[in-house]
Amino acid sequence: MIALATSLVGLFSFFFLIGLPVAFALGISGIISLAFMEGGIEKVNCTILAQRVFYGPNSFLILAIPFFLLAGKLMNTGGITERIYRFARSLVGHFKGGLGHVNVVASMIFAGMTGVATSEAAGLGVVEIKAMKDAGYDEDFAVAVAASASTMGPIIPPSVALVVYGVLASTSVGRLLIGGVVPGVMTGIALMITVYFFALRRNYPRDIKSTFREIRLSFSRAIWPMMTPVVLIGGMLGGIFTPTEAAGVAVLYAFILGCLVYREISFADLRRILKETAVETAVITFIVSCAMLYGWVMMRSQIPVKLAGYLMALTTDPFWMLMILNGFFLVVGCFMETLAAMTILVPILIPMINKLGIDPVHFGLVMVFNLVIGLLTPPFGLVLFVMARISSVPITRIVQAVAPFYIPLLIVLFLITLYKPFVTFLPDLLMGKPR
Repeated sequence: MIALATSLVGLFSFFFLIGLPVAFALGISGIISLAFMEGGIEKVNCTILAQRVFYGPNSFLILAIPFFLLAGKLMNTGGITERIYRFARSLVGHFKGGLGHVNVVASMIFAGMTGVATSEAAGLGVVEIKAMKDAGYDEDFAVAVAASASTMGPIIPPSVALVVYGVLASTSVGRLLIGGVVPGVMTGIALMITVYFFALRRNYPRDIKSTFREIRLSFSRAIWPMMTPVVLIGGMLGGIFTPTEAAGVAVLYAFILGCLVYREISFADLRRILKETAVETAVITFIVSCAMLYGWVMMRSQIPVKLAGYLMALTTDPFWMLMILNGFFLVVGCFMETLAAMTILVPILIPMINKLGIDPVHFGLVMVFNLVIGLLTPPFGLVLFVMARISSVPITRIVQAVAPFYIPLLIVLFLITLYKPFVTFLPDLLMGKPR
């Protein structure tokens, strides 16, 4: 068992460190380990191998991923970003350090449309950083606020990460998406408090308070994009459509707004958006396929059972188990992309989570929140690279600027780990308690 575990984990780590794409690292290490188990590559049943790879994306729920990606890109291109930013500025721009608060509030609103942190960082980040620089804010601070606020993208519904988790854990995607609302709002409040302290210390400016007429005007310009999460969640709760169908509705809604209402998406834009979505979907699907194979080899080897036994020997208390896993996920998030980490770890950990009586919805939000923090941590934090690309700030300075914002994120993580109703109250209220 130790030799097999070393083969699985060691080979994957080796391939990953030498720069092999995650999907190939997963697939090749899984095949080699399977050959080791069967006593030779010639004894591996290629039919079963192909079936396991195909099994990964062969799910109706997986269809939500390309739709949510496409909806987010349509929103980014269709002039919606600017409308949301102006509305957020009219609401909170008069607070001390106003544009920092605007940054957070706009990200909270935009998170209800994209579901991906990197899309949010790239879309809103350009607008936010330029506005803050022009107003006299330090560029490092502007980048740090935009980066940390983008982490709400995978938490507030819709969320690609939560959809993938729901598929892997065979858990209600609807409950997961609604369960992300309260943690997402808590994150926004925590980040705004942090911005306020920075603003006091550095004497950042504030806007003149907007009149009711100005707020109403900016609201009227942003109302239709802001209706996106209302339409999606309302439709799911009303039984009108499933989470996957909700993703399709989001695309249709974004298309109507960008192409027909605002008329800011050209045919050339549409071609580019469709191409980018297809490429990103292919990458995610291939990762899921190879991770399913890797996870199946793991299950056959009984490694998850042994690992669960080792962890449960440390504690059988659900809270302390979650705290141990928090530390583990935070480390993993530093070195692996969110979806890749989930596709490997969820099939391994879910049996233990169920055995300990931990709510899989609660665990899912805790896991995703941990891994989202990893988007801000070196050496592989994707949001850091996005911010470096859209600003003139080098990675090293971005890491230093973002560091204080780890504190509010970790506080929220601890709170949702400690108190389960922060996650489960809203799904229980709106959808009823699970049987």
